[in-house]
Amino acid sequence: MALDPRLLEILACPEDKGPLLYFADEAILFNPRLSRTYEVRDDIPVMLVDEATPVDDDEAARLIAKAGSEGIEPTF
Repeated sequence: MALDPRLLEILACPEDKGPLLYFADEAILFNPRLSRTYEVRDDIPVMLVDEATPVDDDEAARLIAKAGSEGIEPTF
């Protein structure tokens, strides 16, 4: 199950308050500005800065390219 589209309309990064990219197939929300992901567990986004996962440049580039090729739009 994917996140509710209404939730995606308001979901923001807890640190920089900016939009995120949601990858339902990977169960993550990605902040391209800070190069970190937030896990989605049991259809609930874990939006805790302390639990965010930093990603390296290669992974960030992969996610950005995937968002572009799959038409994934930023939240809100």
